[in-house]
Amino acid sequence: MTNPTASRPAPTRAGRREWTALGVLMLPLLLVSMDVSVLYFAIPEISADLAPSGTQQLWIFDIYGFVLAGLLMTMGSLGDRIGRRRLLLVGAVAFGAASLLAAYADSAETLIAARAVLGIGGATLMPSTMALIRTMFTDPAQRAKAIGLWSGVMTAGIALGSVMSGVLVEHFWWGSVFLVNLPAMVLLLVLGPVLLPEAKNPSPGRFDLLSVPLSMAAVLPVVYGLKELPSEGWNVRYVVSVTVGLLFAALFVHRQRTAASPMISPALFRGRGFTPAVVLNTMSAFGMMGSAYFTTQYLQSVLDRSALEAALWSLLPSLPIGAAAPAAALLVRRGAGRAHVVTGGFLVAAGGYGLLALAGTDSLWLVLAACGVMASGIVAVMSLLTDLALGTAPVEKAGAASSLLETGTEFGGALSMAVLGSIGTAVYRHGVPADAAAPARETLGGALAVAAELPGRAGDALAAAAREAFTDGMRAAALAGAVLLAGAAALASAGLRRIGAREDAPTENAGRADRVSPSGV
Repeated sequence: MTNPTASRPAPTRAGRREWTALGVLMLPLLLVSMDVSVLYFAIPEISADLAPSGTQQLWIFDIYGFVLAGLLMTMGSLGDRIGRRRLLLVGAVAFGAASLLAAYADSAETLIAARAVLGIGGATLMPSTMALIRTMFTDPAQRAKAIGLWSGVMTAGIALGSVMSGVLVEHFWWGSVFLVNLPAMVLLLVLGPVLLPEAKNPSPGRFDLLSVPLSMAAVLPVVYGLKELPSEGWNVRYVVSVTVGLLFAALFVHRQRTAASPMISPALFRGRGFTPAVVLNTMSAFGMMGSAYFTTQYLQSVLDRSALEAALWSLLPSLPIGAAAPAAALLVRRGAGRAHVVTGGFLVAAGGYGLLALAGTDSLWLVLAACGVMASGIVAVMSLLTDLALGTAPVEKAGAASSLLETGTEFGGALSMAVLGSIGTAVYRHGVPADAAAPARETLGGALAVAAELPGRAGDALAAAAREAFTDGMRAAALAGAVLLAGAAALASAGLRRIGAREDAPTENAGRADRVSPSGV
């Protein structure tokens, strides 16, 4: 009887060159994740200097994330065709040039355009870094460790972005928050061609141009609608936006199933564990972003910390995150089983939400502890699910697989903002005094602004009521988040256990040779 594993090439263990190359890959990843939050402290100076309208200010914030989300699948598939290293380096040039343009923008329109180009560059960098990790690390244990580092850097970058922007704006001008990108991109352009291998699909077929607008039309309206729902409730415009996006998503799926050379091959979803990994990764992103929506406001507006103080406090929960992914990978290597560890990670994250549900209006350390517990569980889960999805996907389709994971993360974050944000907002509005001014009934920030204009005890009473109402909303959303993550744990236990132990073994494609060489030939 033939041993089915006998014909599989043994995975090659990565050496010093690959680990050094991983360090190079962390540079663009860190900067792309930091750019999500880098404007938090810069926007007041930008407003004073460029005088953007309210709509323009929103686009300065949002255009980066929208373009990034809309182009991830396109860029992941393009990298599989033209080469992931080549796309990474092209993206680095675009990201660096856009950073320079943004730093010296002399109008709101120029800054919005620069942020859009930054989103294009970010969309090339994120799936390329993940796909190159799949190429360089074919040994399952080493790949899991590398992806754990990738996940930790990604999470840390979002937290560091706001702190760095606060420090830079305090000592320099607002454009400096963009100039910090340039040295890292120059270093990537110098070291990337030397250390990073080129990798692409040797038989990709024709690039399906129709899938590009379809994918963007599917992603952008949904992300836009979901992100706007918490602020204005179930506004017809946003519901229609989500509905239109879902209709285009159906058309996109149909196109992928019928096209001769689809952007996202349906064969990816036939891989053992790929579909559960993408679905569960989306649910983990839901858990991660839901808490951030509330805790950043809690630190600033409920505890009355300055923006920079709040950002510095928010770094504390990041400390245990660095150990979460390596610990999860170690447990799997020691025989705990991926299904059990992912299930446990979701339960830990649910426990973090449970702690958050106990917070009062003066619970700094409880909230920080809850965030640390929740984030540690989520990062452990995401690193293992990313490793499972990439290990299941063929090497030649690593870019498309990476882009699907990243797109799922964007959807999960947007859905979290919509669901948990709407729960929190509804509870808040119910708790604010009925006779309060309209701005006070809309947001906590509006209530504090109104309270500052009221005399004596009336202002203090409104501020206290608004803070209590917001905390009540945060507690209600935390309970909902805990229930959802507990459900994700049950889904992980059932879905991943059926895959069995084979997902931790080298996949059939792990040692498969595509066009990989240090020189890119």
